[in-house]
Amino acid sequence: MSNTTATDVSSRFFVREHHPENGTLLGFWLYLMSDCLIFACLFATYAVLGRNYAGGPSGAELFDLPLVALNTSLLLLSSITYGFAMLEMQKKNLRLVLIWLAVTGLLGCGFIYLELYEFVHLIHEGAGPQRSGFLTSFFALVGTHGLHVSFGIVWLVTLMFQLKKHGLTPENNRRLMCLSMFWHFLDVVWIGVFTFVYLMGVLP
Repeated sequence: MSNTTATDVSSRFFVREHHPENGTLLGFWLYLMSDCLIFACLFATYAVLGRNYAGGPSGAELFDLPLVALNTSLLLLSSITYGFAMLEMQKKNLRLVLIWLAVTGLLGCGFIYLELYEFVHLIHEGAGPQRSGFLTSFFALVGTHGLHVSFGIVWLVTLMFQLKKHGLTPENNRRLMCLSMFWHFLDVVWIGVFTFVYLMGVLP
């Protein structure tokens, strides 16, 4: 075989890197499953410590359900607006994708603001995480979720800059899909927090 033929044969095998189709989405699903384990441990911890008040205040005395309901509405609404962004992505409408992502980010910031307000209020009332096992597990669970939402907002803003610079490329579409899974995952976790921590917490 001549050198020219060998080069042609070699080029057929090394034209592109081996990257499995949908490999990124599969990897991200695996990451979400690991995150599920983290939250499962935090929920289990709260289930064990959630009634250990150590003579301190209980959830019924501390939780402001109307405020939490407003916070929940902001996060669930942000999931809907992100869905609108994904619909516009399929239509290749970059301007509306950016608008809906901006609305989603603002709703997420509103959620974080109200959560921080709740934390500051509780600490000011002497109900900080060191007060009892109940409050330790509460701050750990709700705070971890809040950190995830904060990270999601940073990711969203970064992605908006990438979209504005490069447009709706296949890579950016894939990133939008991954962030969509992450954002909806946080919604599902928060529904569990709202039900298991807040609603059940106000029961006698």
